[in-house]
Parts: sequence; structure tokens; C-alpha cells
Amino acid sequence: MDTASVSQQRVTDLLARWSKGDDAALAELTPLIYDELRRLAHRQMGAERPGHTLQTTALVNEAYLRLADQTDPRWQNRAHFFAVAARAMRRILVSYARSQRAEKRGGGALKVELNEIALVSSEESKEIIDLHEALERLATFDSRKAQVVELKYFGGLNYEEMAEALKISPITVRRDWRFAKAWLYAELQNAT
Repeated sequence: MDTASVSQQRVTDLLARWSKGDDAALAELTPLIYDELRRLAHRQMGAERPGHTLQTTALVNEAYLRLADQTDPRWQNRAHFFAVAARAMRRILVSYARSQRAEKRGGGALKVELNEIALVSSEESKEIIDLHEALERLATFDSRKAQVVELKYFGGLNYEEMAEALKISPITVRRDWRFAKAWLYAELQNAT
């Protein structure tokens, strides 16, 4: 078994122990998942346009805190954990983007320090909110395709990891991704 497989199995084992109430497993798991969350965030940021102002460290820290604060986690495996992490990152980004738009309109939003949350320009805030709203519409008629987009876009998971998290084949994930990408492109073009 290669090093990556051993590491992935170790994460799954620690998640299972944590789910059963073993707090020591969380302490051992933390450096393993934190590094992986950072890699996922960096991979996602690599796909963004140059000059993007999102701070990956702040996003990862906030997502990690939300995940670690779970009172009764029921992690099925490593892929499930990272799927939940992707959803947490999406919620953080959308929440921040909405607060940025409210502040721009004079909504009196509180000022937030740079190290407390991910920063996004007002143009990027609109794009995140538009994507979120389009994903919500997609989820109303096909929630699995919306989950595929969330896992790929916000979580940076590959086809095999998405298939494992959703309990479907990688071929189905690829088909869902192609459909969702085309559908979202049309939706987002109509929104502008």
C-alpha cells in the first residue's frame, strides 16, 4: 500500500474514532485534515483568476473551526468529511459575500479583520452569490448535480473522491459535472 493510501485510511480511521466520541482522535487528526484542507483550498485558488483576493488561510481556519465544533459528528469516511468541509467553505464564502454586498449598500455590516474571514472583492462577492443562487435552483430539480458542483468547485475534490462521497460511480460524477457545468453556464449568462 502506498503512502497516500495509508494516510487516507488513517484519516478515515481517526474520523471513525472521533465519531464514536474519542476526543484524542481529533487531536491526532487535526494536522492531517488541516493540511488536506489547505491543499484543497490552494487547488481551488489555483483555478481562480489572477489577483483574486480570497485568503485561503482564513477560509480554511473558519471551515476547520466549524467542523471541529461538531457536537456529534457522524463521519462515514474521509470523502464524506471533505464533502462536509466543501459545504462549510461554500457557506462561509456566501455569507461573507452577502455581508460585503449589504455593506456596500450601506447595510451597516460590521467590519471584520483580515485574519478573521476570507476577503472577496465586491465583483467576486456578486459572482459567489450568483453561483450560490444558481446552485440552489439546480438543487431544486437535481440535488446530486448541485452536490457535484459544490464538491468540485468549493471542495476541490477529484472525480474518485466525489464518487466515494456521493456513493456513485466516477463515470456518473463526470456526466453530472458536464451537465451541471453547462446548465450553470447558461444560468449565469442569463443572470448578467
